[in-house]
Amino acid sequence: MNRGEWVRFKECVREFMIGVAEMTVEFGKGCRDIVKQSLVNEDSYIVRKLGRDSYIGKRVRKPCAKLFAKLSFFNEYLPEDKDPLHAWSVIFFVSLLAFSALYVNSEDDTSSPPVKQVFVHPPSASRIVLPDGRYMSYKEQGVSADKARFSIIAPHTFLSSRLAGIPGVKHSLLEEFGIRLLTYDLPGFGESDPHPNRNLESSATDMSFLADALGVDKFWVVGYSSGSMHAWAALRYIPDRVAGAAMFAPMVNPYDPIMRNEERRRTWNKWTRKRKFMYFLARRFPRLLAFFYRQSFLSGKHGQIDRWLYLSLGKRDKALMEDPIYEEFWQRDVEESIRQGNTKPFVEEAALQVSNWGFSLSDLKLQKRKQKSNVLSWLKAIFTENEEYTGFLGPIHIWQGMDDKVVPPSMTDFVHSVLPGAAVHKLPYEGHFTYIYFCDECHRQIFTTLFGTPQGPLNISLEVDETTLEANIEQQEVANDDDYAAN
Repeated sequence: MNRGEWVRFKECVREFMIGVAEMTVEFGKGCRDIVKQSLVNEDSYIVRKLGRDSYIGKRVRKPCAKLFAKLSFFNEYLPEDKDPLHAWSVIFFVSLLAFSALYVNSEDDTSSPPVKQVFVHPPSASRIVLPDGRYMSYKEQGVSADKARFSIIAPHTFLSSRLAGIPGVKHSLLEEFGIRLLTYDLPGFGESDPHPNRNLESSATDMSFLADALGVDKFWVVGYSSGSMHAWAALRYIPDRVAGAAMFAPMVNPYDPIMRNEERRRTWNKWTRKRKFMYFLARRFPRLLAFFYRQSFLSGKHGQIDRWLYLSLGKRDKALMEDPIYEEFWQRDVEESIRQGNTKPFVEEAALQVSNWGFSLSDLKLQKRKQKSNVLSWLKAIFTENEEYTGFLGPIHIWQGMDDKVVPPSMTDFVHSVLPGAAVHKLPYEGHFTYIYFCDECHRQIFTTLFGTPQGPLNISLEVDETTLEANIEQQEVANDDDYAAN
């Protein structure tokens, strides 16, 4: 484009912008006329209530007249053929648009990092086939099955996957204690197939099938935050398979009917209004949650968990989230969790948290079984020395950060009031994430509390009776001599 063409192009653009401005002014005049004819006539409600002859109009007429008189000198800067009222209204509107544009541009010019897009990784999980034909994906860490002293199964939390497990736990520490750690994707999460009619009993059953498929007889269950409800379900529905439970900031149903008003108030007061609203939707209108999930963690962009789930965090939790190691781990875990792009499993998980679990925490309390008042039960009690108990017989350990605002300490206090036999370990100054995420010393303390002094993996050695071995060698030599003589 030469200089002449460039000048003509600029002139065309100028004329076009002038035309647009004139059309905008005329459009404003038209809107003003419509408003005058429909809303500002003598019979309209606005004129009767706010007009010159109204009570409000009489009260504000004099102050407004004085103000306009003081500002009238601005009219000297307007063209002579322009109505001041109309001109100043247009100027005000254009100024508002200009300041809005400047504000948006200033926001865009800030040195904020670009939003990272969610990446869907290729499938990589090991999977088993459940009896109903569904596939369950899992991850195995620590020592092999034949060397494991202890087996742990850890169901994950909301917006997580099998990759979480015990975040940041080192292989060397698992090997030192002889631990085999198994994690899996809940139905519809990660690479696991969805369940058509999921509940907490089916969750415990899936856990039992996983243990069977991987050759695990008894195992410890680890429940963290919202994942604790699946651990509670294992204690209720498959207690014979569970050796013990380790709970970290365990979540319970915030609408639990056995929770006293004071306990409920102390818990709910720690949560944000938006989080309370999400619990309300999950309990009453769970399908509406899909809209909010599409706008947050299923939008295809990474974000922060506290904003996505409307969490209030303490200082140490906020500091942890700024750690690049945590951020990388968290983003990879989220990408795996939402890889199927379906809102249904998340809606189901949220609804399970606040709906009827099918059991009460009081069902897990260890207590003597009540004898039925009949002759058969009386005779059985006479000839049976061992007393029968109900509830979970194994140990339950609970770790609770005292600065936790996601699962407040009041919730653990409620659990302890229902299950007084549980051992509660209160952690001063710890938040919701700081104790279990990337803390080597914390992990060592946890395993020491659960399993005692580390003894390493099992050392499987075949002990052979030397006498039997010598006899077998002599018989083999005699057989070889007979064969040689026969030949």
